[in-house]
Amino acid sequence: MDQPLGPDADIIHDAPEPPYRQLAQILIARIKRGDWAPDRPMSSETQLVQEYELARSTVRRTIALLVENEWAYVVPRRGTYVKKRDS
Repeated sequence: MDQPLGPDADIIHDAPEPPYRQLAQILIARIKRGDWAPDRPMSSETQLVQEYELARSTVRRTIALLVENEWAYVVPRRGTYVKKRDS
């Protein structure tokens, strides 16, 4: 992708960038916009599956990428939370 996707972008299924990476860009843009506050839960896997019409495995892969890149953390049985970022 030439430039990151914005917070209101749609997933383009036939794009060269895989859907999980597109979703990661969108969710990071939403975090930056302030859709979810630090240490507060993000939308659930189920909500993201429905909102973006993706497979649960794709959403899980996206969440793993966000955790790996320190944008989020997972609390078992509670959900995915936005990680505080150093300014």
